[in-house]
Amino acid sequence: MSDAVDQRFAPPQALVADVASEGMVLAGRGTRLLAAIVDALIAGGVAWAALKVPLLDSLAFNAGSPGLGSWRAGSTLLGLGVFLLVQGWPLLARGQTLGKMLLQIRIVRCDGSKPEAWRLLGLRYGIGIATNLNPVVAMVYGLIDSLLIFRESRQCLHDTIADTKVIKL
Repeated sequence: MSDAVDQRFAPPQALVADVASEGMVLAGRGTRLLAAIVDALIAGGVAWAALKVPLLDSLAFNAGSPGLGSWRAGSTLLGLGVFLLVQGWPLLARGQTLGKMLLQIRIVRCDGSKPEAWRLLGLRYGIGIATNLNPVVAMVYGLIDSLLIFRESRQCLHDTIADTKVIKL
């Protein structure tokens, strides 16, 4: 009888196992870094070309030197526009930026499925872009984000937030 009483008040038992990601090989840290560098060079080239248009140049870079903690709306909006123009379609269609395509790696959910648009553009990239509202916050976020890739899971902070990982094709 005492066993029956103990069983009634025992906490529920459930087996929690990680979703198997068989057949998926994580992309290397160096490969991910190189893909990010390629993406930055592409975005920088497009932004440079856009700044040759006088109207965009005057919107992006206001006169004066406002200080470290200030935000320049024009340059942030230009950067967001360049990112969406260049990387938006490949990200949504294939889970890859142009740099990731070149290096044959892809963003997937932790269970191996294709990430949704809100997860990619909102959580994975949007939060990082939003930190640019304040350069000090952006520096702290960027440092933490970058250093977390050295975990065993090779997930940066933006991967953890969006429940994604980067795999080799």
